[in-house]
Amino acid sequence: MRHLIDFGDMTREEWDELYRRCSDILDRPEAYLDACKGKVSASLFYEPSTRTNFSFQTAMLRLGGSVFGFADPKSSSVAKGETLKDTIKMVSGYADVIVMRTPWEGAAKAASLYSDVPVVNAGDGGHMHPTQTMADLTTITRLRGGVDGLSVGLCGDLKNGRTVHSFIKAMEKFRDVKFFLISPRELAVPEYMRAFMRERGMWFTEVTGLEPVIPQLDVLYMTRIQKERFIDPLEYERNKGIYILTRRKLERAKDKLLVMHPLPRVDEISVDVDDDPRAVYFKQARFGMFARMALLADLANQPRREPEPVEIGRGRVCRNPRCITATEGYLPPLVKRIGEADCCAFCDAPLG
Repeated sequence: MRHLIDFGDMTREEWDELYRRCSDILDRPEAYLDACKGKVSASLFYEPSTRTNFSFQTAMLRLGGSVFGFADPKSSSVAKGETLKDTIKMVSGYADVIVMRTPWEGAAKAASLYSDVPVVNAGDGGHMHPTQTMADLTTITRLRGGVDGLSVGLCGDLKNGRTVHSFIKAMEKFRDVKFFLISPRELAVPEYMRAFMRERGMWFTEVTGLEPVIPQLDVLYMTRIQKERFIDPLEYERNKGIYILTRRKLERAKDKLLVMHPLPRVDEISVDVDDDPRAVYFKQARFGMFARMALLADLANQPRREPEPVEIGRGRVCRNPRCITATEGYLPPLVKRIGEADCCAFCDAPLG
């Protein structure tokens, strides 16, 4: 694995190896104190973050490495109009691995085309968030012993929830997983995710109510309604607060249910749930740090490699206004097939 852009690009064998390393770090952290000694991670956060930014920085420091970067693009040459390509070419000359979060879908994929060192997608708009999925899988495997055969409820903003999209792609690698997709109709999963699930024979059903399905679930993955992703503020107002998990609603749930959340939460999980032993979202955040340690121990130690030259774009192909190609016109017009549709290889949006 050279980059981590989309969890779907990782094989089951690669994930199993990463989890074994993560589990070993959890059990023997002292054995990894120098795993990244002399290595440097570049942290490029164009968008606000607490857990992901802090856990990546802490992960590198615990491995004996160091970190530089920014948490506000206004403090970098981006504010002067520097392109993503030039930022990545410059930063990859200084670092051994690049961790980046942006509001632009497909930005990490774009960065990987120009970087001399591995690129990690720490969230690209409403598209993907593969290292959050690593935290999720680590949590489930550590607390339940495995992922196969589980019934999983994904609840909230499934349209804009990058953690949800990455999680679904990851679950394709496991057996007999059932998905209950719980959302308002206007915040349902994008069509490219439905096509992905149908193409791979994954079991799923879409519902609008949480309480009727909660007794069937082994994992309940709550997500917030993401205000920053809405173009129309009235649409946000219609949907905010639509799902709120309370202790009373959990009375009908299984005793071994795992209540998860990528955080931050707004009001979708009541504070009276925090002390329920089934609420594992704070443990989930801590497990994420160890999962990222396992990843960095691999990627930061890979040799530098100059990327192959890529075609210069001659005009916009993707019509998704949040796609990185909308602002970086030099990007090549990459296309991939998802189901029966040609899609943008950066953001997965259908073309045409």
